[in-house]
Amino acid sequence: MEFGYFLIAFIAVVIFIVFKGFVIVPQGKKYVVERLGKYTKTLDPGLHLLVPLVEQVEYKLTTKDITLDIPSQIAITMDNAQILANAVAFINITDPHKAVYGIEDYSRAIMNLIQTSLRSIIGEMKLDEALSSRDLIRSKLQNSISNDINEWGILLKTVEIQDIQPSESMQKAMEEQAASERKRRADILRAEGERQAMIEIATGKKQADILEAEGEAQAAVLQAEAQVSLARGNSEAIEQIQNAMQESAKGGEFILAENYIAALNELAQGQNAKIVLLPPNIDSVFGNMLSQALKK
Repeated sequence: MEFGYFLIAFIAVVIFIVFKGFVIVPQGKKYVVERLGKYTKTLDPGLHLLVPLVEQVEYKLTTKDITLDIPSQIAITMDNAQILANAVAFINITDPHKAVYGIEDYSRAIMNLIQTSLRSIIGEMKLDEALSSRDLIRSKLQNSISNDINEWGILLKTVEIQDIQPSESMQKAMEEQAASERKRRADILRAEGERQAMIEIATGKKQADILEAEGEAQAAVLQAEAQVSLARGNSEAIEQIQNAMQESAKGGEFILAENYIAALNELAQGQNAKIVLLPPNIDSVFGNMLSQALKK
């Protein structure tokens, strides 16, 4: 009976050991197998049989794309400005043997490599360029780390800059600078407006002075024309008198006598008029006037 129990136990152990030798690899996975502590092979998805107690699955790796979230870090630009930057990387394991034996912890290694490369790339840029050149940073970052991780049997599918912004102290300084710039522009606009207003006032005054001068000049021209017309009229009147005097001396005396009497009349009407002066030849003048009147 004891031999029977022992045989049953032995068969059960054998079955268990043989059963443990069967390995099913699910889709999207790859298993790394070691034989007595040494790499033997990589198992693809499906059913596999291993040598019990000799071969065993040491590493289980995924063939799906892996997302690595790169923590935010401080980077210093070329102009000594501090900015915060973080990224996200998408990788795929193409060679499980290199991934597990080429690097101790490939996830941590890739994250540190991306952080170091990101700080280096930003350090070669100025603040404005770093904040506005995400695509350029991403391209440089991908080119700088692709070759390194390929040696680990890992393909870098893509890397993206999630966020890049100035540090809190830098943001405060930039806000103060922006406020100062806005105030400076407002002062410039106000000064420009005042200057333009002064120009318009000066232009208006100048135009008014020009119009006034033109008016005075036109008035002077009109006055000169009036004086010329008056002088011409007086000249014509004098010429007519001369012609009349040449025709008759008595007629000229008559005209002079009439003007003289009119002037005396004006003097006599004044309030202070007491003495009236008469010419010595008044009798001859009036005689001529009387004779002229009788002839008419």
